[in-house]
Amino acid sequence: MQFLFEDYALDIDRRELRRGAQQIAVEPQVFDLLVYLVQNRERVVTKDDLLDAIWSGRFVSESNLTTRINAARKAIGDSGEEQRLIRTVPRKGFRFVGVVTCEAENVKDVRGSTATTPKPLPLPDKPSIAVLPFVNMSGDPEQEYFADGIAEDIITALSRFPSLFVIARQSSFTYRGRTTDMRAVARDLGVRYVLEGSLRKDGSRIRVTAQLIEGETSKHVWAERYDRDIADIFAIQDEISETVTVAIAPAIAAAERQRAMRKPPENLDAWAAYQRGLWHFDQVTVEGNRLAEQFFQKAIDLDPNFAGGYVGLAYVHRVAADVFGTADLKEATRSSERLARQAIALDPDNSDAHSSLSGALFLQGDLKGSRAEAERALALCPNLASAHWRIGGVLLFSNKPKEAFAAIETALRFDPSDTGMFPPSKLLDLAIGHYFCQEYEAAVEALQRALRSHPEFPNAYRWLAAALGELGHIGEARTALDRAIALAPASFEMYVHSPPPWFRPEDHAHMLEGLRKAGWPG
Repeated sequence: MQFLFEDYALDIDRRELRRGAQQIAVEPQVFDLLVYLVQNRERVVTKDDLLDAIWSGRFVSESNLTTRINAARKAIGDSGEEQRLIRTVPRKGFRFVGVVTCEAENVKDVRGSTATTPKPLPLPDKPSIAVLPFVNMSGDPEQEYFADGIAEDIITALSRFPSLFVIARQSSFTYRGRTTDMRAVARDLGVRYVLEGSLRKDGSRIRVTAQLIEGETSKHVWAERYDRDIADIFAIQDEISETVTVAIAPAIAAAERQRAMRKPPENLDAWAAYQRGLWHFDQVTVEGNRLAEQFFQKAIDLDPNFAGGYVGLAYVHRVAADVFGTADLKEATRSSERLARQAIALDPDNSDAHSSLSGALFLQGDLKGSRAEAERALALCPNLASAHWRIGGVLLFSNKPKEAFAAIETALRFDPSDTGMFPPSKLLDLAIGHYFCQEYEAAVEALQRALRSHPEFPNAYRWLAAALGELGHIGEARTALDRAIALAPASFEMYVHSPPPWFRPEDHAHMLEGLRKAGWPG
C-alpha cells in the first residue's frame, strides 16, 4: 500500500518516501509521524494522538515534537511558513491537507502469478529480538564500520541474557540498506521485538539514536539518543553498546509483563504465567507474593521442564520468610535451595537459576557458597544485575562494606530503577552499607529512594528507623519503626530476636542500637 500526493509516494510496506524515482532519506520516527498524519488526514491530529501513536504515550518535549514535524515537512518539500501539506491548527494540533490517493500494489513473481505471503515463523517461547544494522546517515563511509560495530556488540551482549532469544547477525544484517516495515521484519524473522538505530556525524560530534519496536503493533517500547565527542571512537562504541543493552533488557521485561497481564488467566502459557507471577512479585506485598506463587506454580503445571517457574517459586519462598515473616526461615530457605537446584538441573546455563541459588545459600549463612554461585551466574551472563547484587551482599555482611559498594553500584548500573528481582533490595543493601560505615544520612537517602517506588517494603522501614534513630530524628524514626512492625510483625521479630544466619553479631548489635534510639523497647 502506498499513498500518492503531488509527486511523492509514501510506501507503507517498504517504508520508503520517494519523489519520482528518487528515494528520500527520513528517520524512522519521522516516517511514522508522516504516515500517521496522512492516514488521519480527515481530521486534526492532536499532540496527545501523536504521543500515543509514535511515542507510545511517553513524555516528549514541545521542541522535540516541533523538530519532528519540521523534519516531516522538509522531507516533502513543505515548511512551517508555507504549510502547503502539513498545517498547524493553533491550540489544536496538525492536519495533513494535501490531496492523497491510495494505491495497492500486486506483487508478482517471475512467472507472472501473484506471490503469496510466506507463513510467519512461530515465535519462540520467550521474548525474541532482532537487532538491525544501524543506518549510517553521516555521509561518511568510514562511519559504516562504527555503526556496524555498535549493532554487533549489542547482539553479542543481548545473547548473554538467558531470558532472550536473539537473532544472529547473519540474518538481521540482510536488511542492510533496506527501508523496511518493522512488522514485516518481525514476521519474517519470527521475533517479537526489533531494535533499529541510526548514526549521524557532525564535525567532532556523533549522534546515535536507537529505538526498540514491538513488531506486532509497530509501537515504540523504548527510544534514546546519545550525543558524544568522537575523539575516542572505539571507547564510544563500547559505551553506547553497553548503555543500549542495559536499557533494552528491562524495557523488554516490562513489556512482557504488561502483555502477560492483558491475557485472561485461562489463556496463559508457561512463559506468560511466569511473567504474570513476576508482575505480582514486583509489588513487594504479602498479597502480591501470594499471587506470584500461584502463577509460578501454574507455569510449572503447564510445563514441568520450564526452569523459570522453579526460579520464581524459589524467590517467593525466600521473600515470604526474609521480608514478610509469613514462613519459617529455615524451612523456606531449604525449599528455595531445592527449587533453584531443580531449575539448574533442567537448564544448567540458566544464570537466573544460579543467582537464585546464590540467594538461598546466602540466607542460610553460606556466604562462600553464595558467592561461588553468583560468580557462576556472571560467567554465564556478565550483565546480570542480581548476581552483582548477590556478590555485594556477601561482601557487605563479611565486614567489607566499601568493597560491597562497587558490586552494588554495578548492579544498579545494570538495573538503574532497581526493578529486577527483589526490588528494591539493591538500594536497601546500599543503605545498609552506609549504615555499617556510620554514614547515616546517605543511608536515609537510599532508603527513601527505595520506599518511593515500593512504599510497603518492611525491611526498608526497619533500617530507616535505625538510621534516623542514630541521627537523633526521633519523631521520624518512631514513625518508620511503627510502619516496619505494622507491615511485617513476624519478620521484625525474627530480625531483632537474634542475628539471622548471614549477620555478624556486631552488625546485628549495631542495628539494634539504632532501633532502640528510634524507640524500640527491646
